[in-house]
Amino acid sequence: MPYLEIKCSEYTAVWLVVMFDLPVKTKIQKRKYSKFRNSLLSNGFTRLQFSVYSRPFLSEEASLSCQSLLISSLPPDGHVRLLVVTDRQYGKMRSFFGKKPTENDAGCQQILLF
Repeated sequence: MPYLEIKCSEYTAVWLVVMFDLPVKTKIQKRKYSKFRNSLLSNGFTRLQFSVYSRPFLSEEASLSCQSLLISSLPPDGHVRLLVVTDRQYGKMRSFFGKKPTENDAGCQQILLF
């Protein structure tokens, strides 16, 4: 199947970062946590760390519908933050495993399938 690779500007492309702390003491809370986490995964987010997920978008406007979807699926308890940063800012993130530097995710690169 042919595809078209689109390079986007590191200043207009954004990453939506979702950070959350949800209670998991009861079975119902655990179920709601799993449902929220699975909604992130099914919407194309990848895990950066425990309870921190991110996804690239071509623009901030393109991320708004996903933000609305996430807001509508928020669990009733817990703390959730949505952060939008440019691809350039995201690319400047420094990651470490212990004291060893690790590679960051690649920049925002979209593939369109026809």
